[in-house]
Amino acid sequence: MNAEKLKSFYKNKKVLITGHTGFKGSWLCLLLKSLDADVYGYSLNPPTKPSLFELCDIKNKISHFEGDVRDLDNLKNVFNKVKPEIVIHMAAQPIVRDSYKEPVYTYDVNVMGTVNVLECVRLTDSVKSFVNVTTDKVYLNRELNEPFKEDEELCGFDPYSNSKSCSELVTYSYINSFFGGETGVMSDGRVVSISTCRAGNVIGGGDFANDRIIPDCVRAIEAGEDIIVRNPYSIRPYQHVLEPLFVYLSIAMEQYENPSFSGAYNVGPNDSDCITTGDMVTNFCDKWNLYQSSKNVQGESNIKELCWKNLSDNGPHEAAFLKLDSSKVREALVWSPRWSINEALDKIVEWSDVYLNGGNVLEISMKQINEFINAK
Repeated sequence: MNAEKLKSFYKNKKVLITGHTGFKGSWLCLLLKSLDADVYGYSLNPPTKPSLFELCDIKNKISHFEGDVRDLDNLKNVFNKVKPEIVIHMAAQPIVRDSYKEPVYTYDVNVMGTVNVLECVRLTDSVKSFVNVTTDKVYLNRELNEPFKEDEELCGFDPYSNSKSCSELVTYSYINSFFGGETGVMSDGRVVSISTCRAGNVIGGGDFANDRIIPDCVRAIEAGEDIIVRNPYSIRPYQHVLEPLFVYLSIAMEQYENPSFSGAYNVGPNDSDCITTGDMVTNFCDKWNLYQSSKNVQGESNIKELCWKNLSDNGPHEAAFLKLDSSKVREALVWSPRWSINEALDKIVEWSDVYLNGGNVLEISMKQINEFINAK
């Protein structure tokens, strides 16, 4: 993928993001602004305090619309006002554990929200490219320790994962019922290219969600406590948040120009970066301790070394093994990850240090976006 091609394509393009106030949505807004796109966002208020959205004052850098994807009339009004060319659907209830606490809300947002966005895409003549962002957890996981491919059965276990499986099925139905199916030509002659993207576990600076491991690490640093790791032996496809965002934008661009790129795509890291949570946290602790030691020029001895401990809280079921076969998107886009898990953790340590010391998080975020775009 050529960064210059992306910048040339997205310059002045109208891009509407749902869920733009969340962790991934905020990074996507900043990434699109760096590409000179015309960015519009539709979402509820940021789901966490603090939030990357507020820390970077993104509300005043894009066209921001407050609203719930379950509110079809309001969503239609925004589509009619914006007339977007590209839509990236990221609004969701994204936390597995929260889906056990609020299953009805989770299904309502993740399933009916997708229906409403697709309905607006169907009724808006300006839209030419649509990407529905789901998750690596959409697959029926029999714990066979094999990477999932796009044509495997969709049947997530928990309410979050299952609702995202349903979101995929809703998209499939809309493609065949309203968007021309295999021909790709709607009854009115329009062509709207549609893809779904199933990304692995994303990590990065600015994530403040509950029950996610990197935010747990940063909160432990703030509190001067050990990191609690609930499932240290679970294997996950960890990748920096900019990796899948770059792929979403590339797919949206390619299918905008050539509908044959439409489809379902896994977006995951190299096999070597599918590691256990325990190994990932150990690596984070080592990097954090080394980073702090390098700053400690006066040789203070009272700096607490960051450590973690295994402490299961007997929570609800979570998959022990998740790994994606991303060969399809690698071939289609001639893509490979730009940052390894090692490099991603370096960026997170750098970002978190700026945040925890009251520094300029917008500046460090844009610096890392520029480094990512220019990485080879």
